[in-house]
Amino acid sequence: MNPLIAKETKVLIVDDQVLAKGYMKYSLEELGFSDITYVDKVHLALNKIRHQRYDLIVCSYNLKHEQDGYYFYDEINRNGELPLSTAFVFISADTTADLVQSIVELQPDDFLAKPFTVKELDRRLSRILGRKRALQSVYWCIEKKHFPKALSEVELFLSKPKNSEFFPLALKIKGEILQSCGHYPQAKVFYQAILNVQKFTWAQLGLVKTFLHLNEDEAAEKLVLRLAFKPESQLAAYDLLMSLQIKHGDFDTALECVLMASEISPRNIRRHKTVLDLSRITHDYHTQFEAAKKIVKFAKNSIHDMPEHYLNVARAGIDYAMTSDDEQTQTLVKQANEYIRQFRQAFPKAEMQDQINVINARLMYLADEKDNAKSLLEQLDNEHWENETIEALLDKAKAFHEIGLHSRSQEMLLEIVRRCAESNQSSEIFLRYAEQEQVEKSRIKQSSKELNNSAVQRFQQGDIDNALHTFSDAFTLMPKNPSIALNLLQVITIKRLHGDDTYQKTIRRCVRTVETGPLNDEQESRYTKIRELLDDIV
Repeated sequence: MNPLIAKETKVLIVDDQVLAKGYMKYSLEELGFSDITYVDKVHLALNKIRHQRYDLIVCSYNLKHEQDGYYFYDEINRNGELPLSTAFVFISADTTADLVQSIVELQPDDFLAKPFTVKELDRRLSRILGRKRALQSVYWCIEKKHFPKALSEVELFLSKPKNSEFFPLALKIKGEILQSCGHYPQAKVFYQAILNVQKFTWAQLGLVKTFLHLNEDEAAEKLVLRLAFKPESQLAAYDLLMSLQIKHGDFDTALECVLMASEISPRNIRRHKTVLDLSRITHDYHTQFEAAKKIVKFAKNSIHDMPEHYLNVARAGIDYAMTSDDEQTQTLVKQANEYIRQFRQAFPKAEMQDQINVINARLMYLADEKDNAKSLLEQLDNEHWENETIEALLDKAKAFHEIGLHSRSQEMLLEIVRRCAESNQSSEIFLRYAEQEQVEKSRIKQSSKELNNSAVQRFQQGDIDNALHTFSDAFTLMPKNPSIALNLLQVITIKRLHGDDTYQKTIRRCVRTVETGPLNDEQESRYTKIRELLDDIV
């Protein structure tokens, strides 16, 4: 270790194990480090980095207090609280596949497996700190968002042969700066030139992003599909594929992509939130419910933990129950109540009674206590919406729609859309979902719970025209429900509309839902007869 670098390096150690801290202190002092700060909790580490700049942060991946190192790193990195010129190193005795995949996704400067020797620590830190120092002027420009100046600095860096050991990293940074400057045609040429020499994964991913910005979607898809089969680029490839499908409005495929990414790296809460939003816009109530539960699971005891996560599970469970049979509804209601209990236990001082009352009103509606639900909702403070979160307003809009107060529901949905359009915090997917809710609830007055029963009743009474209309509405809100899809297919064939071009897309969607969902024996028999009529078009 260069003694001058060690002396000038300000170090923060985040570890809650006394022996580990003792060994790290000994090792760093052996290497000449003297300006060292130790903390054992994440909130203390956050306080330190928000008041002091550090050159090196060494963090245990397996912190037990509050949250682990994964969420700490993710938090400061996403919030821009980890300067590019600061080196971040994880240490852990765990080297399982899940941990390795998490490290691949987070991309810290290094990862040290315990136990390690002073010699190994010396070798790793010398390399990392040397790299940070060599590129310091570039990093500072990027941190200040002076991208044209950063581009000049990286070009100067690349012109000096003495920096050759850092050229691959400098080239990667150059590509990122070109994109940050909006120089996409230039970035495309740059990445293609790099790939003609060596097939760096970062250059391929950079080229995909450039293609997307240049609307060269076919080229982007072709390249990113190849990257999705490589372990080192799978996660980034699935995320890019998701972005591409969202751009094309194919939310079902986008959801499939983000679900595959979530299986590979299950601890990424932001990705679960994307699953939640995409499952809502595709009316995939089961996936929505599971995503909401995973957000609670992985955020628990971390700085990401918050009361609304628990309420969102209850809300998602109710949405799911609205589309389910009686037996499943009872199970979902129990789970919704369990998450409310967990919320009260985890956040006993949280003042969210109005939101709990809305959830209770929706539970009453599920139990066919519509009048009681209406009475409870009328007791709410419906004037001061500025203090309501978007999720709380959305749940209230659903509750008012379910009990038949449609104009009140539309007012709230309009407010949600307005807020989403004006806020940088709301995702594009959520805005589109809110707009979709506004349109669907304006057109379809019945709730999901009422639609299928109403359609079946009309069908049994011989009112085929109205049955067709109601089953169509039910399938709009419940496109993953095989029973509704089958009923709609049956009415379409009875009306002899299966040869009508305007119904071909609906028929294909129904067939896909029926063939991927569970059917009982009676439904299987019905579908076999219907399918014989459809074989010429499907």
